[in-house]
Amino acid sequence: MTGGAAVLAGLGSWLPPRVVDNAELCRRFDTSDEWIRSRTGIRQRHVVEPGMSTGDLAVEAGARALKSAHGCGVDTVVVATTTPDHSCPATAPEVASRLGLAGVAAFDLGAACSGFVYALAAGAGLIAAEVAQQVLVIGADSLSTVLDPADRANRAILGDGAGAVVLRQGLATEAGALGPFDLGSDGDQAGLIMVPAGGSRQRSTGERAADSEHYFRMAGKSVFRHAVQRMAASAQVALRRAGWTLRDVDRLVAHQANARILSAVGDELDLPPDRVVRNIDTVGNTSAASIPLALADAVRDGHLCPGDRVLLCAFGGGLTWASTTLCWPDVEPA
Repeated sequence: MTGGAAVLAGLGSWLPPRVVDNAELCRRFDTSDEWIRSRTGIRQRHVVEPGMSTGDLAVEAGARALKSAHGCGVDTVVVATTTPDHSCPATAPEVASRLGLAGVAAFDLGAACSGFVYALAAGAGLIAAEVAQQVLVIGADSLSTVLDPADRANRAILGDGAGAVVLRQGLATEAGALGPFDLGSDGDQAGLIMVPAGGSRQRSTGERAADSEHYFRMAGKSVFRHAVQRMAASAQVALRRAGWTLRDVDRLVAHQANARILSAVGDELDLPPDRVVRNIDTVGNTSAASIPLALADAVRDGHLCPGDRVLLCAFGGGLTWASTTLCWPDVEPA
């Protein structure tokens, strides 16, 4: 076979055991369950325990995706994350080693909440170029580790988790074959979603950063506007490249940023609410893990079935955005 399409052959997800519900946040902050739900649609989120890292989440989700793929071999591992275990080395090589994938190519990809779809594109490109035949793509983040303990708004929104898929070389006509991608960015808006300190820009100044500079920041109102506009526009580009129309879409699986953004994107695309997959109420915004976690939950709940035409779209810090399409295969999540 020369080149070929990337076909989704396995799906896995994992959430850290600790659950933080709205009642716990209400005891810690001046807030209420109604305030959180009305603004985010979230009632609980999972967070890592002390000593648990993004790599631990990625290993758990990756192992489940490999199990779901029924022993499909893997020669490349891509970990999409904003919260790597270390600034150096990348998290992916250790994840691969812990999964028993000695000697495979492994690298991290950073595109914030768009990272999983970017990583799908990277995996599909490696397969098309015959650099790889099977790729394990993992989206994993533990954003709770970079949140200010006093940040009520972002602690209500963000959660931790990991999701993964196995891509194999196959035919574009197969169920599970990834369609054309749309990827984009706007670095002029980088400050809207940022952890200011800890990187080379801050360290090169030789000045000590304030403690607050090491925590995640997000300009909520501006992010809302960009997220809706960018995801809707990107989704329509991916549909056009795939030769689909909005009427062809059975399920929209968008980055679970918050419930109001999901509703707004659905409205922009003129999709009825029952076609928009949602699991944000139980997991929160899990960044790069968001889409694979939503896919796994949708399959388990019977909201995503073999043959469904699926539109994926995401938006995140960078700013970045990404979309693609696929016809859902007969894959059970593990």
